[in-house]
Amino acid sequence: MPDRKGKPENFGNQPSKELTDQLSFRVTKEMKEEVKAKDDPPEFCRQAIQKALDEDREK
Repeated sequence: MPDRKGKPENFGNQPSKELTDQLSFRVTKEMKEEVKAKDDPPEFCRQAIQKALDEDREK
């Protein structure tokens, strides 16, 4: 996998939005293993969080 660190354009991110902040939280061991098995775990998490935020906004 190429080094994608620090280049927001490599994440399918809007060019005007930089990925500078970090978020951490606890998960079960099983959840961690499933996420780590994804092709691009960080992007998977970003998309899942954004989807949940969008759905919450629609309520």
